[in-house]
Amino acid sequence: MEEGKKSGFCALIGRPNVGKSTLMNRLIGQKIAITSPRPQTTRMRIRTVLNDERGQVVFVDTPGIHESKNRLGDYMLSAVQKSLKEADLILWLVEPRRSVSEKDRDIAEQLGALKVPCILVINKTDTIPPAEQLPVIAAYKELCAFTDIVPLSALKGDNVDVLTDCIFRALPVGPYYFGEDEVTDQTQRSIAAELIREKALRLLDKEVPHGIAVVIERFEYRRRSGGGIYDIDATIICEKASHKGIIIGKGGAMLKKIGEQARAGIEDMTGEQVNLKLWVKPKENWRDSDFLIANFGYRKEDQ
Repeated sequence: MEEGKKSGFCALIGRPNVGKSTLMNRLIGQKIAITSPRPQTTRMRIRTVLNDERGQVVFVDTPGIHESKNRLGDYMLSAVQKSLKEADLILWLVEPRRSVSEKDRDIAEQLGALKVPCILVINKTDTIPPAEQLPVIAAYKELCAFTDIVPLSALKGDNVDVLTDCIFRALPVGPYYFGEDEVTDQTQRSIAAELIREKALRLLDKEVPHGIAVVIERFEYRRRSGGGIYDIDATIICEKASHKGIIIGKGGAMLKKIGEQARAGIEDMTGEQVNLKLWVKPKENWRDSDFLIANFGYRKEDQ
């Protein structure tokens, strides 16, 4: 590392479905965190790394700030709090609304007490006329002493380069925390599980997805002539026995569709052929079981 380079941990926070994962993927230039129209898609902290001539940013994607209704929700909120305490810089994402909700006021109060530099990111500006951006900025700017306020569209990439400049200006000079060729702290195995869950979130009815987890039972690589192949066995965990049939679908059609889309995503990630086999297993009310939450990969010690 050269002298004078910027570095630090940059936490992305906000209410559910404001576009944190989409923005993080856009900032690093590739897809690591899964996305979906469903709230609370992100369940754990995901770190990704951006390196350029100015230094290194470690982005920390966090679950949406919400009212917890079960043990999994408690875990998710704990991940947010830990990320805030360790951050050198915070990106607070909001949607472009003129009125500030009480929940956003609560978030602003918490951020003000942290004494950590914070950039307000007004996402989804592609959904409003440009003339409406100024009233949105005015509604939020009195809440905190923001380092910067950046309106942008993470989906379309508009103004993301401006945000990157603001991030590097706000970070301190410091050491690199990851190698210059590293992109994330997530393993291919864990990303594969998340890709399967993403396809289920996008394809299934709205009453099913929040009760889903994915467990990778086997993740093995076989070398062969002309390339290699990953053999992956995975189990989709659902919270109710009645959901199993919905996930499998008539004649196995839904499970096949989930598998086909997930396999394509995993092949894009690995650059190799994938042999993916899926099963479905109900575990009643697993989101309220500390034991099952940990077994399905949501361990507090890994936060």
